[in-house]
Amino acid sequence: MARALPKAEVGVVTPLRIGLPDLGAILSALPDAVVVLDADAVLRYVNPAAENFFELGASMMLGRRLAEFLPEDNPVFGTIQQARQYGASVSEEEITIDAPRIGSHLVSVRAAAMVEGEIDGLVVVTIQQRSIARKIGRQLVHRKAARSVSAMAAMLAHEVKNPLSGIRGAAQLLEQTAQSADRELTRLICDEADRIRALVDRMEIFNDGLPIEMGPVNIHRVLGHVRMLAQSGFGRNVRFTENYDPSLPAVLGDNDQLIQIFLNLVKNAVEAVPRSGGEIVLSTAFQQGVRFAVPGSGQRVSLPLVVSVQDNGEGIPEDVRPHLFEPFITTKKKGTGLGLALVAKIVGDHGGVIEFDSQPRRTVFRVRLPVTSGEQGLDAGTEG
Repeated sequence: MARALPKAEVGVVTPLRIGLPDLGAILSALPDAVVVLDADAVLRYVNPAAENFFELGASMMLGRRLAEFLPEDNPVFGTIQQARQYGASVSEEEITIDAPRIGSHLVSVRAAAMVEGEIDGLVVVTIQQRSIARKIGRQLVHRKAARSVSAMAAMLAHEVKNPLSGIRGAAQLLEQTAQSADRELTRLICDEADRIRALVDRMEIFNDGLPIEMGPVNIHRVLGHVRMLAQSGFGRNVRFTENYDPSLPAVLGDNDQLIQIFLNLVKNAVEAVPRSGGEIVLSTAFQQGVRFAVPGSGQRVSLPLVVSVQDNGEGIPEDVRPHLFEPFITTKKKGTGLGLALVAKIVGDHGGVIEFDSQPRRTVFRVRLPVTSGEQGLDAGTEG
């Protein structure tokens, strides 16, 4: 049982705190998720790492019970109860937190009861993920894949299209003097040359050309436009659910390219869901504490805005996951394998990152993007 310090002791320790930041700044710097619960298991505080873990901003979490985000039979609640019962710190190593919104995570949990303070029954809970290094490494792989696609596009444009035109021209000249039996072969050469040129043309969209004209973009209007396109066409038989944080600032980006990102992700999700009972969830959240380097510069930017596209399909095969954002990797019978490579390229051009988690009945793609300064409180309205 913790004890209260006598006044004399308080006078001794107080000078040691001089020059330190306030408690909120210290907790915000921690890489592990920290939440504070009251006696009714209502969230009274969450740090930025907890926002990242639960994929929701503080404004959407505070004042709500932890059971709204985790199943009540999860071992975390037993750890919290023990901390309350004994008025001490209780640890649980390598337990699984599994929830519909955040998926499955292997974590270590520590709960400590606060027996002093203005509010009785407070418990501080710390959640440490066991796979952070793997997720960070995956981000770097995705960016490397995007850069490799850009280099491939430049190579194809310069080294393939010119000789390809010569091959096709030579085949056309031969066709003029060839016998009827040989004209079928010259026509085959021309057709194959046209097919390869069409592929190169598709690859040229990856080429690094003019710089992107960045500006403030309302991400909810982008998602509303994408949803409208999907529901009026390829996704008319799929149920869409929106879970938006209305307090988000504007995204710093290009409106048309952002539409292209999420249109590709939504189209892939529509193709993954079952024919009956297909559901796609579009979510936004504000999560502090994630910073990455901007491609091509020494700058580091914060990426607090997270957009998620979740589907209830069968999931991504294990053997495909490490290479998912590489060109020509696809699980579709008639797919080109360029859609997600293009998404990774555009996200990287915006200084953002893309990641995914996949298991049967729940695959989530998350795009983390920079925001503009100011512009707080965007509405969650959509086009229609």
